[in-house]
Amino acid sequence: MIVMIKGNVGYPITLDPTVWIFDDRKMELEKAFIEKKEEETNHSVFHKPPVNRSISKMEGEAYLKNSYVIPLHDFLNHSEPQADAGEVEFVRSNGKNEKISLEDAKNGYLLFSLEGKPLREDGPVHFYYKDGSNQDNPIKYITEIHVH
Repeated sequence: MIVMIKGNVGYPITLDPTVWIFDDRKMELEKAFIEKKEEETNHSVFHKPPVNRSISKMEGEAYLKNSYVIPLHDFLNHSEPQADAGEVEFVRSNGKNEKISLEDAKNGYLLFSLEGKPLREDGPVHFYYKDGSNQDNPIKYITEIHVH
């Protein structure tokens, strides 16, 4: 259930989507595509992952029901793509890799929890464009993010 970011980067990193449920950067899938424009300008600096101090019973129950995404930009920025990098290839367990621009990847979201459960069968993560244009058909089966 891990995802690697590697390739034309300064620092290859390993992501563990199972811990993102505790990350304050996560958001409900339904709300991800209606976030305010001002947040788009705040993603150029990597911050330490904000982690919930403690989880109330009500929050815990919501985690078991809702679907959550996390912005991909912090992880990509932290891996420090080289200056000549311009593309991301999603390596998929179904063998049908998909390439998109680095900019589109930085602006997108990774779904890691669907109705409170990890994406075991077609995950560990799915990719959604920021504008929601592939909301009905996300890129699934992502096991690695290769920067070119």
